[in-house]
Amino acid sequence: MSNAYFKIEKPENEPTLTYRKDSPEKKEVKEKLKELKKEVTEIPLIIGGEEIRTGNMEKRTSPEDHNLLLAKYHQAGPKEVEKAIEASLEAKDKWADMPWEERAAIFLKAADLIAGPYRATINAATMLGQGKNIHQAEIDAACELIDFLRFNVYFMSEIMKEQPYSPDNTWNRMEYRPLDGFVFAVTPFNFTAIAGNLPTAPAMVGNTVIWKPASSAVYSAYLFMKILEEAGLPKGVINFLPGSGAEIGEKILPHRDLAGIHFTGSTKTFQYMWETVGKNIAGYRNYPRIVGETGGKDFVVVHPSADIKPIPTALVRGAFEYQGQKCSAASRAYIPKSLWGDLKEEFIKLTKELKVGSTEDFRNFINPVIDRDAYDRIVSYIEDARNSDEAAILLGGTYDDTKGFFVDPTIIETANPRFKTMVEEIFGPVITIYVYEDEKFEEILRECDEATPYALTGSIFAKDQKAVMQAQEILKQAAGNFYINDKPTGSVVNQQPFGGARGSGTNDKAGSKFNMQRWMSPRAIKETYIAATDYRYPFMEEE
Repeated sequence: MSNAYFKIEKPENEPTLTYRKDSPEKKEVKEKLKELKKEVTEIPLIIGGEEIRTGNMEKRTSPEDHNLLLAKYHQAGPKEVEKAIEASLEAKDKWADMPWEERAAIFLKAADLIAGPYRATINAATMLGQGKNIHQAEIDAACELIDFLRFNVYFMSEIMKEQPYSPDNTWNRMEYRPLDGFVFAVTPFNFTAIAGNLPTAPAMVGNTVIWKPASSAVYSAYLFMKILEEAGLPKGVINFLPGSGAEIGEKILPHRDLAGIHFTGSTKTFQYMWETVGKNIAGYRNYPRIVGETGGKDFVVVHPSADIKPIPTALVRGAFEYQGQKCSAASRAYIPKSLWGDLKEEFIKLTKELKVGSTEDFRNFINPVIDRDAYDRIVSYIEDARNSDEAAILLGGTYDDTKGFFVDPTIIETANPRFKTMVEEIFGPVITIYVYEDEKFEEILRECDEATPYALTGSIFAKDQKAVMQAQEILKQAAGNFYINDKPTGSVVNQQPFGGARGSGTNDKAGSKFNMQRWMSPRAIKETYIAATDYRYPFMEEE
């Protein structure tokens, strides 16, 4: 039995390895890439700690090479979904009753396993399976995932320290229970770290979870699930359920014991899930907690006072890192006419330098987009711009799916601030520029605020502090993560907690204790030492 108060020291963010020429980390990940390419992994479901093979299988090939088969994965059907629900509910009480420090130890060990022996493996799996170059894999699958695990344990311990005031003769205290039921975690393809965070954040505070990973990221997700098991995760705490989102959701969403949804993905899917919960609200044991991060149409606004030197780099990195497949990617920019000439020249020059190709060639900045659906969607936006009188392709607009799904970085200029590529989410290496008259800065801020339904990330470039203040005021609801003189991407756990509102989600800030609180159900307890024995109050002594 625990008889001490256990303290979690505040972690430091995991250092990012550089993978420079002849570095040991570069050699190790190169060897791991070769090793993984020789194997085809069979991925089962994991329900109640049992590996289940349904025989209903799909293939996962690398997005950079149609002929590189990485995995074959089994898909859940209705029977397996029911079994996962049963396993979650069966494990719930025992997991919730486990001392919090014992739960914490599991996730801290998983973080150390990723930081150490599995770093090259999870990075290589993310590179091959999700088309990330080594830097993008390192900051995601290694550093951010490690940070989520370590900081979330710390946030949990900090929340539990918060206790109410107790006057004489009483002891008031707060305990932090898990939710009453199971949590449904639905994770995206684009970040291995997000895929790891969504099921583990609710789990570490005592919830049991059904995890439906994105089919296009099932390769790295399965590896993380195996790391959790190696770290000591008990059976049934997280149940790993690849398969059709619609088929799995059909069984889970109306279930009476659904206690919460932790989601990252498309706005349309999230709205459908919320609508389904609304229709079934009378049938639940509790009101389900719904936490989601969805789409974005992230902006860069440049003021005439801005120093133009860092802007081309910010646009290149913000728009084209990971092929624009970040929820936070810069996909629209508002540039003053007085700066556009020099800025345009340098932006095009830098973009021309970007090499496109395999993740295994570390000289490549641009790699493949994730799959056929993404490729076709991005191409359709490029062709719309090519065929429009309102837009011009300044650079790129080319693509090739012969071997893998490659789209060249594309810069579009439009004379219409509401042109399709200025307002709709593309999720690809495409940025659209609108050039405005310098004196219309305030007007363009309001245009930026009103043009799209999203409010995820954005940035302002300006030397004039009054302009910065004006942008922060007018755009105060336009972005949950706002950057000044920087690109609108690259949030770091505990530094810039991530999330947006409006059509971009519930803004529950992954990477902070705000998110962790959503998975707790506090109980206030009052203990009275000497109870009252007379019902009468002093005011009753006379008429």
